[in-house]
Amino acid sequence: MIDRALALFQLCDSNFPTGSFSHSFGMETYIQENLIFDKESFSKWLKVYLHEQLVYSDGLASKLAYEALVEDELDKVWELDRLLTVQNLARESRVGTQRMGEQMITIVEALYKIPITSQYRQRIKEKRSFGHSALAFTIVGHYLQVDKEMTIRYYLYSTIAALVQNAVRAIPLGQTTGQQIIHEFQQELSVATANVMKLDSIDFGIVSPGLELAQMQHERVNIRIFMS
Repeated sequence: MIDRALALFQLCDSNFPTGSFSHSFGMETYIQENLIFDKESFSKWLKVYLHEQLVYSDGLASKLAYEALVEDELDKVWELDRLLTVQNLARESRVGTQRMGEQMITIVEALYKIPITSQYRQRIKEKRSFGHSALAFTIVGHYLQVDKEMTIRYYLYSTIAALVQNAVRAIPLGQTTGQQIIHEFQQELSVATANVMKLDSIDFGIVSPGLELAQMQHERVNIRIFMS
């Protein structure tokens, strides 16, 4: 019998080929403005990104999607797909999440025979949905019967781990420093997950303006190694 939580954790691997290594979601803007330059400044930005953007967008969408899947209300899942896309004002970040989402859906479909993922991919092909990794991840968590809270925490972890690996390349930081940051963020992830569990749909889309502006400004940075 497979360990369901461990099976879901496979999707958290920074080597899982969704294309997350190509996206900084505004971090590179802060690096070029010399606001992120070492472990401490990056950790400060990462905390803001986690608690002031990720919690209220991807994290909350994961919670709401899981609840919709339990009730077999797929229309709510498709509506969350739309909301995640249209509330993302920065073009590069919006396109980046769509590409990552579509790639995750394709890989998940190859790993698991989940009818919803096939339906999701078909909706994207027909341009009725956009695709988002938070929803694809949640579909797998629900399918594997991993509980809602753990599914959310794993998804938040996967996003943070990917950003840390990108920071290791971009700032740059050492690999050991990167692992120290991931270790130190375990408590932050616990707090973030607990906060998501307290939220409702009315809280969706609350985002720090500074993060959004940095994501928009990324299109005009002088030198770039990331697509967003």
